[in-house]
Amino acid sequence: MERVIIHVDMDYFYAAIEEREDPSLKGKAVVVCMYSNRGESGGAVSTSNYIAREAGIRSAMPCKLARSKDPDAVFLPVRKPFYEDVSANVMEILRSNADSEEAFEKISIDEAFLDITESCKGDYETAKEIGLRIKEEVKEKERITCSVGIGPNKLIAKMASSFRKPDGITVIGPEDAEGFLKPMPVKKLWGIGKVTEDKLSEMGISTVEELAAFDVMELISTFGKNKGMWLKQAASGIDDSPVKERTATDQIGRMASLKHDSRNENMIFSLLEELMDDVMEKVRTRKVSFRSVTVTVIFSNFKTSTKSRTLNHAVNDRDILSQNAREMMSQFLEESEINFRRIGVRVDNLHENTGQKSLFDF
Repeated sequence: MERVIIHVDMDYFYAAIEEREDPSLKGKAVVVCMYSNRGESGGAVSTSNYIAREAGIRSAMPCKLARSKDPDAVFLPVRKPFYEDVSANVMEILRSNADSEEAFEKISIDEAFLDITESCKGDYETAKEIGLRIKEEVKEKERITCSVGIGPNKLIAKMASSFRKPDGITVIGPEDAEGFLKPMPVKKLWGIGKVTEDKLSEMGISTVEELAAFDVMELISTFGKNKGMWLKQAASGIDDSPVKERTATDQIGRMASLKHDSRNENMIFSLLEELMDDVMEKVRTRKVSFRSVTVTVIFSNFKTSTKSRTLNHAVNDRDILSQNAREMMSQFLEESEINFRRIGVRVDNLHENTGQKSLFDF
């Protein structure tokens, strides 16, 4: 059966989350910056929304230069722990749509591969339905969008997800892969960086079609055996690399909004209990234990704060999660008089369960 792979890529992830949290940002250029120790005069752009990109603002651009391109843009500092919580929610949605736990591969905070060969029985129409379902689920639960690429391997799926951004879906069947790749500039080929692009340019290669037709022995002579062979195969749309969970050291988390901004303890702790139930269900499903617990609060002024605790050893005990999460949430309530807008809980430093069974296994 022909493999069917999905690549899901969140759209301008950090900036999209900021727009979601503060609706007044909609329609404005939003730039999320990783500031240096020199404050807002230093640092680089982490990501920007599409309005900012139209003004010429790009990732890795110095923030000072970005401000000169659009002085009216909204510049915000990176809130990495918060984005990681949202990412954990998204990844659990994606993971649940893969053929199995092993058929999921997170490759960054905002993108992942899923092998759905068995789920769709190799049928690309069914695969598209699964892709649309994923998009709808992410939009409904997290109120942000993603772009989906579907293809016979990771290379094609990855490149297809970038084809219709934002909020798009592109399906490339095995018979269409070659035609999809041929007209592309060689720099668009996933895995080719600036150094390789420049070297290929020196060799007179500017398109994927030209690379696919180039003599493989010359490529090997220039780039070495492994890379030369890879370049030839990639340009021909060949990629046999498996979709495989890289490690079990990621995280499981849930975050949700209160019914309205509040400091009501009953409301806050009731929602916290629901979130912990969801987290523990995923912990059991994935057959993992955790060694650290993190609680996140987003206040009504959109400020984000987190507290974390590292345990002496890995556990998968609901009571231990509850004790630590509730204590940290109580500390937030004691330390601040500002209303809470959203709260989250996550477990990190995951370990696969082996050996002795826990009570949850019976």
